[in-house]
Amino acid sequence: MQQLEGIHHISSITGDAARNVDFYVRVLGMRMVKKTVNQDEPSVYHLFYADEQGSPGADMTFFEYPGARRGRAGAGMINRIVLRVGSEASLDYWRLRLADEQIEAERDRQSLRFDDPEGLGLELIVDESGDPPLTAVSPDVPAEHAIRGFAGVRVYSADPARSAALLRDVLGFAAEDDDLTRWEARGEKRGGFYQYETPPEERGVQGAGTVHHIAFASYDDDIEAWNERVTAAGGHTSGLVDRFWFRSVYFREPSGVLFELATLGPGFTSDEPLEHLGETLVLPPKFEHLRAQIEPALTPLPNPRAATSAS
Repeated sequence: MQQLEGIHHISSITGDAARNVDFYVRVLGMRMVKKTVNQDEPSVYHLFYADEQGSPGADMTFFEYPGARRGRAGAGMINRIVLRVGSEASLDYWRLRLADEQIEAERDRQSLRFDDPEGLGLELIVDESGDPPLTAVSPDVPAEHAIRGFAGVRVYSADPARSAALLRDVLGFAAEDDDLTRWEARGEKRGGFYQYETPPEERGVQGAGTVHHIAFASYDDDIEAWNERVTAAGGHTSGLVDRFWFRSVYFREPSGVLFELATLGPGFTSDEPLEHLGETLVLPPKFEHLRAQIEPALTPLPNPRAATSAS
């Protein structure tokens, strides 16, 4: 059976691209590795933050809908994105750094929980995975405290058992507990957990500060087979979708969360040199002829690396 190499990327929604860039690049020390547009709605940004190489496994992405109302995670939605750091000392570092930004954080021995400026739930945990760390270079964040990529996600579901057959038998996730609430997608090089939690009574609302979908990493040659596996198991997929930097298949798991399986390649350096990733607006070839209409409608954003190094 094919293996999924952990989490590829996680895509969320922002109503304020400038503030989003400031938080994820300046405060959290991630690198903007691609500034482009939502390929399903090219009038809005799609921003990608990751490690120094733009690697799958560290890639947080955001669609900007300017002025979007604040959302709320509910049943069938991811409620918290969990990221790795190197040590308990790193958790202390981040608690103080976030306090300097007037961001409240809840610390225990192994984790630090907080929200981004729009209420997106985030968590840092001490990395005990043994996976290669995926870190970015930031002038404000010491290398030993840098974020090291995804650990996993926490998901609201009223009936986790409904998802077990898809996760275990189709996607090859491994159950990590007897009540089928915690799973791991682990390949040869990376893994990531997928953990269910009891949902709140309030219904979820998609909006700013909520997760849109989660993508798991497929080897390039396996993506057609994954599409066939999900379809054969009764899943309704999007079919293969070419995103230029990777190819994808989309479907919903039984809890309601939107899944994407995305290829590891060709990657973000297929159209930009590594040293200049994320500096300018890049459009996939199929949208390049629309640049004169698209670019003026987008929120002006500086090159975040130039802005940080100048401050």
